[in-house]
Amino acid sequence: MRNSIRLQACASVILLAGLYCHAASGEERAADLIIVNARIHTVDEAHPKARWIAIRDGRIEALGNSAPSPALKGPRTRVVNANGKLVLPAFIDAHTHPVWGGLSHARCPLYEGHSLADYQKLIAQCAREEHDSPWIYGVGWQDGLFKPDGVPDKSLLDSIVPDRPVAFSSVGGHSLWLNSKALEAAGITRNTPDPPHGRIDRDAQGDPIGGLQEAAVDLVTSKLPPPSEAERERALLYAIHYFNSVGIVGFHDALLPIRGDDSAQVIPPHSPDTYVALVKQGLLKAYVTVALGWDRGAGMEQLSQLQAAAESLISAGVQAHSVKFLLDGVPAQRTAALLTPYSDKPEESGSVEVDPEALKKAVAALAHRGVQVHFHAIGDRAVRTALDAVEYAQNEAHNALDRPLISHLNLVSPSDYPRFKALGVISIFQPLWACMDDYMRMVAIRVGPARMTHMYPVRSLMRAGATVSYGSDWPVASANPFEGLEVAVTRREPGATSGERLAPSERVGLATAVRNYTLQSARALHIEDRSGSLTVGKNADLVAVDQDIFKISPERIGKTRVLVTMYRGDVVYGDLGSL
Repeated sequence: MRNSIRLQACASVILLAGLYCHAASGEERAADLIIVNARIHTVDEAHPKARWIAIRDGRIEALGNSAPSPALKGPRTRVVNANGKLVLPAFIDAHTHPVWGGLSHARCPLYEGHSLADYQKLIAQCAREEHDSPWIYGVGWQDGLFKPDGVPDKSLLDSIVPDRPVAFSSVGGHSLWLNSKALEAAGITRNTPDPPHGRIDRDAQGDPIGGLQEAAVDLVTSKLPPPSEAERERALLYAIHYFNSVGIVGFHDALLPIRGDDSAQVIPPHSPDTYVALVKQGLLKAYVTVALGWDRGAGMEQLSQLQAAAESLISAGVQAHSVKFLLDGVPAQRTAALLTPYSDKPEESGSVEVDPEALKKAVAALAHRGVQVHFHAIGDRAVRTALDAVEYAQNEAHNALDRPLISHLNLVSPSDYPRFKALGVISIFQPLWACMDDYMRMVAIRVGPARMTHMYPVRSLMRAGATVSYGSDWPVASANPFEGLEVAVTRREPGATSGERLAPSERVGLATAVRNYTLQSARALHIEDRSGSLTVGKNADLVAVDQDIFKISPERIGKTRVLVTMYRGDVVYGDLGSL
């Protein structure tokens, strides 16, 4: 058994009277660091609160409520007074896209725009600054600003940049906004057929209007110049620094294509080499799990390629035991797969983008290899398809899959709630999405009021016994966990004190939300034995913040500022002296 298990057994009998537990049986060892006078929320049910924590060799040596034992204080022990600051376990982001996000923020980002006029100004500035670039491209427009269908028009770009191709991905990466020159460069005309699992948006005459959906995006992304490996490495470092600044020390890269396709992202996908390079340089200071992408255009022959890529990453020190399937699109453009038709267009219900029978066989083959499967499933039909594949694979493999993951889960049929627990499926929600913003108002038109009552059914799944974890899907949304925690509790946009709540019965309590973003997300990454809670023997992964989120009004949680982030006992953001 691992040493940490022995330590946790020790921890189970402590703190009942404010005592402490030491790491070595029968010995009390001096700590490297003791943080005192803190308000520590441990996410450990055995002892949920503490006032001090001692750290030695990157691990939690002891913690408690009464004064630390004198034996913990050696001549080299640093004692830091937290002055009553709240200390939490560091966060784990169970679904994000760090390299894509880093590149997106480096290349003409539109994230700061809040109107079509804002986008035009930002793009015009990029065109001036990149006057020698053959293409202008970037990421970040919001579907909800392009009313009524979330589909952009080329004329808005033509008026700004008429002489060069322009391509911008939506914030979610499922749609592309093009000018006329980009359509011309990609050879897209009224005679170009829609590719499988994709759509070219057209006017009444059949001419392309400047929007591409899902797999059609690759008609253009394949023409774009790829970033260099150095740019990818800088992008990943940018992402890790950003994550640390908001209290994140572990993440699941939710899609790492290895074949150069199956990616609806305007910036071409990165390769496994990006992670390997940072490991070799000693710069990958975070818990990282990557999901290799299943190519829906290929068959079972890709298993050997996936295995080779996984072995390369694992040998370099990067966990790569997961394979990702993209099952559907998004509801705004009616590409999410629904069990019943869209309310505003009854002839459409979206489609599952992987043949369900082929999916079952692929998942079963991966189950035999002990691989964790991960599904992008937004519509309730896509979710059911994923559950059916897991159930088939478990019956075929005669054993449970290794913590299968389903991400997004905008809609889930209530009849499928119990299947999550029965099949051992971990659900990954983006808590920040669960509010009535412009995008969700568009979705409400698509799916109708009845289905909106159980949009993002977090609490319903938890009541059914499912394990719920949180991920941001950055750069689709902010990776700041405190903004997500606020929305999880309020189901309103961050900072809102009034207005409509999205499916208010799906709200959860703050302690539950914190647990979902720490320990439960650590479970999704298979690292709950070393992170996710402040428990003796686990690594010292923690954050100290500027306000006690358990004592303030919920609408202020999103404004919480991280003062210090520690990863394995090292400060990776902030300064302990600032506490």
